[in-house]
Amino acid sequence: MTITFRGVTAVLLPGTGSDDDYVYRAFAGPLHGVGAVVVTPAPQPSRLVAGYLDALDDAARGGPVIVGGVSIGAAVALAWALAHPGHAVAVLAALPAWSGAAQTAPAALSARHTAHQLRTEGLVATTTQMRASSPAWLADELARSWLAQWPLLPDAMEDAAGYVAPGVAEIGRLGVPMGVVGATDDPIHPLEVALEWVAAAPRAALRTVSLDDFGPKPEVLGSACLGALTDAEG
Repeated sequence: MTITFRGVTAVLLPGTGSDDDYVYRAFAGPLHGVGAVVVTPAPQPSRLVAGYLDALDDAARGGPVIVGGVSIGAAVALAWALAHPGHAVAVLAALPAWSGAAQTAPAALSARHTAHQLRTEGLVATTTQMRASSPAWLADELARSWLAQWPLLPDAMEDAAGYVAPGVAEIGRLGVPMGVVGATDDPIHPLEVALEWVAAAPRAALRTVSLDDFGPKPEVLGSACLGALTDAEG
């Protein structure tokens, strides 16, 4: 069955520490190009996951929706789709970070470490350290979004790090197609997780990007997700 995008609401959720501005720039162009209505809820750092779930519930009151996001946003969107069969028509999952419990997943370890730094050293010092070890585009994005979510940002990071994503068995029950994008050179979001999600889902496809591909051009990430979803439909 071919997905009808025109007029359908697509809800895209940001990654940890990121925001609705970034996820909108990543997905709005490609999705508007196929006629979808794009909704990008702002993260509520005091209740990150709960806020995302509320946003998905609200959007679905008007009819079935496309759901997706980046990193933790992708995991929450996938879990919601699994819990609400008939209310999601597709999943767009960019840079999934782990399956099941986070345990020692790099993204969860990074989030916990950053939350600790923020609590003990403050926003300015932590942002300075982040800039020293990050590509310029990522440092600029995070410096902006971190400031907007301060001082509750550590709460959001700890909430995300403790999130139990759908496991392989659960993903195997997904009744709608899923487009997944994995990065070939992102140690925080291992490509192996994206491969695992695609292998587990009944109808899913993978496209890969590099940090240099989508760093300066966020829409590359959204376009790749939409392309993977098209592949999954076939």
